[in-house]
Amino acid sequence: MTQPSGGKASEPLFNVPAVVVATVVVLVAVHAVRMMALSPAADDRLVLTFAFIPARYGTDPAVSGSFPGGFGADLWTFFTYAFLHANLVHIGVNLAWLIPFGTALARRFGAWRYVAFMLVTAAAGALAQLVGSPGSPAPMIGASAAISGAMAAALRFIFQRNGPLDSWRRSGVPIAEAYRVPAVPLRTTLRDPRFLLFLAVWIGLNALFGFGTVPFGEAGQQIAWQAHIGGFVAGLLLFAAFDPAVPRAQFDAEPSG
Repeated sequence: MTQPSGGKASEPLFNVPAVVVATVVVLVAVHAVRMMALSPAADDRLVLTFAFIPARYGTDPAVSGSFPGGFGADLWTFFTYAFLHANLVHIGVNLAWLIPFGTALARRFGAWRYVAFMLVTAAAGALAQLVGSPGSPAPMIGASAAISGAMAAALRFIFQRNGPLDSWRRSGVPIAEAYRVPAVPLRTTLRDPRFLLFLAVWIGLNALFGFGTVPFGEAGQQIAWQAHIGGFVAGLLLFAAFDPAVPRAQFDAEPSG
């Protein structure tokens, strides 16, 4: 292990926190059980019980009351849909985004704030899907909305001076300290060209997949782009409510070595 000049141990930028590893394990385990231990009929019932289905909240009781789970499912599916995935491509793509952005978020927030934030942004994504596709009977599954929230939150601080990316480029800067750098105000983030470039690419990808320009997954599957946007916006707006980083004045006053 190398020691930076200030005497504080550095650690690899992509050393994945335990809570993110646990997230990956849970998502993979749920998918494995569905694929290997459940019959098609049992899996269909599980999806109808735990996926988010906007039609549950419609005004026609013959439709809204036809789904299993009752009133409990009306509540828990705002969160549980994020633990289900359609296939290996779906879960693989989500994990590829979760690991880097979830790692950044967990390093800054800590385990419990990370878990709470991911659940809240998952619920925000479900709410956006409900508003965008009211009455839709199509089950929505996948952790994409929560991961979109993690992306948005990470973008609030990873570009900071002395932040994670800056410290990675400059050898000898403690990574743990880089994740404590106070974030700039949201209005400053929204004017950052790096954030705007990422946002443009991300919206473009959602548009390509969401409107069928580029196929994704199996025939008939659709990207829940409304949920992605809902999670992303929630991540941007709620970041400050979860952020445990010390104020700028206090951070600047602390000795670095």
